[in-house]
Amino acid sequence: MKSKWVWALLLALLAVAVYVGNVLATPPIGVTSTPIATGRFDSINTKVKTGAWKAAIRTKGQSDLHVLQNTIVPGGTFGWHGHPGPSLVIVKSGTATFYMADDPTCSPHVVPTGAGFVDSGGDVHLVRNEGNVDLVTIVASLVPAGAARRIDEPDPGNCPF
Repeated sequence: MKSKWVWALLLALLAVAVYVGNVLATPPIGVTSTPIATGRFDSINTKVKTGAWKAAIRTKGQSDLHVLQNTIVPGGTFGWHGHPGPSLVIVKSGTATFYMADDPTCSPHVVPTGAGFVDSGGDVHLVRNEGNVDLVTIVASLVPAGAARRIDEPDPGNCPF
């Protein structure tokens, strides 16, 4: 009988945690995401050196590569979120402004058209379109096979917007 009460209590606590997590999440606003392609890869172990330039990618286990285009209207935001793996982001048009949840000063990082940035994964951040034209990004995200590419997170409270 005690074990039934323990299981019932655990289930209730889990339900509350899921509810609170959904309530506190900061979803995207003014964002349209268009998937371009998704592919599954077995373990990756590749490296190349061309002159002074070097690159290496190493994964263990299967990975999914997601490539998508995001369009964010002026004033739009991705909301606070994270990723379970790295993403390469190209700003196709407009200007991306991103903020890191662990930055107590909430310093903006501005990325103009034609530039890119790397989101290493495992952190919490927010990307906003603070300009007056649509922000369009192309993103390639490498995540564990079957994992959600994006994880909504609550507002860390360090930014006044």
